[in-house]
Amino acid sequence: MNAAETLAARTVENINPATGQAFFEMPETDLARMPEMMAAARRAQAQWAARSFKQRAAHIQRMRRYILDNAEALALTISQSNGKTRTDALATEVLPCALACNWYARNTGKLLKPKMRGAGSLLFANKRTQMMHLPLGVIGIISPWNYPLSIPFGELVMALMAGNAVLLKVAAATPAVGKAIEDIVAAGDLPPGLFQHVVGSGGKVADAFFAQRVDKLFFTGSVAVGKQLMAQAAPTLTPLSLELGGNDAMIVLADADLERAANGAAWAGYQNAGQSCGGVERIYVVAEVYDEFVRLLAEKTRALRHGAGHDNFDIDIGSITTAGQLRTVQQHVEDALAKGASVAAQSQPAGPQDGLFHPAMLLVDVTDDMLVQREETFGPVVTVCKVADEQEALARANDSNLALTSSVWTRNTRRGRALAAQLQTGVTAINDHLYTHGLSEVPWGGWKESGIGRTHGPEGLLEMTNTKVVNWDLLPATRNLWWYPFDEATYRALLNAMRFVFPRSIGEWLGSSLKLTPYLLRKMFTRWKP
Repeated sequence: MNAAETLAARTVENINPATGQAFFEMPETDLARMPEMMAAARRAQAQWAARSFKQRAAHIQRMRRYILDNAEALALTISQSNGKTRTDALATEVLPCALACNWYARNTGKLLKPKMRGAGSLLFANKRTQMMHLPLGVIGIISPWNYPLSIPFGELVMALMAGNAVLLKVAAATPAVGKAIEDIVAAGDLPPGLFQHVVGSGGKVADAFFAQRVDKLFFTGSVAVGKQLMAQAAPTLTPLSLELGGNDAMIVLADADLERAANGAAWAGYQNAGQSCGGVERIYVVAEVYDEFVRLLAEKTRALRHGAGHDNFDIDIGSITTAGQLRTVQQHVEDALAKGASVAAQSQPAGPQDGLFHPAMLLVDVTDDMLVQREETFGPVVTVCKVADEQEALARANDSNLALTSSVWTRNTRRGRALAAQLQTGVTAINDHLYTHGLSEVPWGGWKESGIGRTHGPEGLLEMTNTKVVNWDLLPATRNLWWYPFDEATYRALLNAMRFVFPRSIGEWLGSSLKLTPYLLRKMFTRWKP
């Protein structure tokens, strides 16, 4: 291999999936340097953890200002890298990152500062407890290509505000966004080594992360890869946070605002070319409004335009990001049509169609044995099923191994909340869908095979810390009640302690307290002389 070939082998190209044209490249990280990188991260983290929350927040707010100053350039980079439209990139990636900087900078100190925990029983009235949430150390983040900026950046900000260092590996398909994250972080003026961007194969980088003993790994991606990472983490008991996708259901009740429901279904089903783990895939509509809902959603689907949206604002839906994902979407549609489904409507092409495009597609006459119902299609394909009532809708919505998000559409919020409580998903929205990932204060994550752990909100911050209990005595004592030496008096005192705490009558409480108190004081405040 000559020098040019060696350089090419170590370079990652970013190809715009909407045009098929390469527009960016950057060198892969030499993973032989990983021990050196980890050592630098640990040195920087020790310094960073010693800073106050207010001091850390100042750096995060500098990043926010950079995002605001460069919002349009960031949106364009995301659009070119991932294939989504610039409007989509601005709304669902750039804006949420600015919001995340602000919320975590303002709230982390209040949420993670040491707090006193009250005593649980009078028996331990002399004890005081403080709860602390301390940094984990070095966090590894492996992020996906569908939201290449907002998914890793939110976790990055949480990790930094909690006092950690970060090693970030972005998706191989979107390295230009990884470089954009480097630029945002550089504006924050962090200590050298605190943040490092690792470029390369996901599998090899994950191996390197585990070999160097990252303190926790955050991964967003497929169920299969998530299970593989769990197996790799087992020998070292490395903690994981896994967000592994969804096959999300939307339930439309008879009293729903059908205009809003159809608008919401179009947005949450087709946005980002359907490549949203929390997007609508399966819609269950009660029979009395099924026909009208399908008519409205078909009308809106036909009005949408798919095409290259990096240089054209009159495009609604961009491209699929990878050729492999496009094949999956096509296979799911072919399977559904072969088993009797029909296309009620699809979007219209706009402009050149040289990229990885798939029309927004509304499928009806679907059955539960079809791939579009059983698996995550992860493309701009939405199915609508007629159901007899909300109980059938609930049963069919819950019949899935994936359980990330769901939604209920009704004018009766109380009824919607009652149904939401029965849906087996980490998030359920009422009369909306696919937006809570952008709420910094709200935890994100699912049940079943949709993953483990949470990101975002107070719960996400706690995932970035080790919980520590610090306990001490209010009054210094020589011994506790249950310490040596043992004798019958100790045994009787313990019985009296139980009866004092859980008396069956006032008389028992009074008698046990009179017997317990002198023994307890003697044991606590006199020396044991063997």
